[in-house]
Amino acid sequence: MTFATSPARRSILIVEDEAMIAMMLEEFLETLGHQVRGVAATLTEARDRVRDGGFDLAILDCHLDGEEVWPIAEMLDRADIPFILSSGGAMDEVPAPFAGRPMLAKPYTIGTISDILAASGEK
Repeated sequence: MTFATSPARRSILIVEDEAMIAMMLEEFLETLGHQVRGVAATLTEARDRVRDGGFDLAILDCHLDGEEVWPIAEMLDRADIPFILSSGGAMDEVPAPFAGRPMLAKPYTIGTISDILAASGEK
């Protein structure tokens, strides 16, 4: 099966605490023609990456090693950087300001990633 690469290449920050999932997501994104600008596995790493910038979209795992990712979502929102939420569990506890954000359910497939990137609009 082949997937069309996006006409606009995006630079993407991955915030994911499970190394194998982060590596798979990075491979899918690169296959789709995007560039991964960094991977953060903790809230501290994610804060540093967001402060450093250099990306135009983030994919955020909602739960990082027992901590919720909402402070990072707030930073991205203030910086006007779009983001996609990700979770392997139920997401009925998304804070109201982020409830309308695109949601990527685990386990990922390259097709679902392609679709959510297309639906989130080209920037």
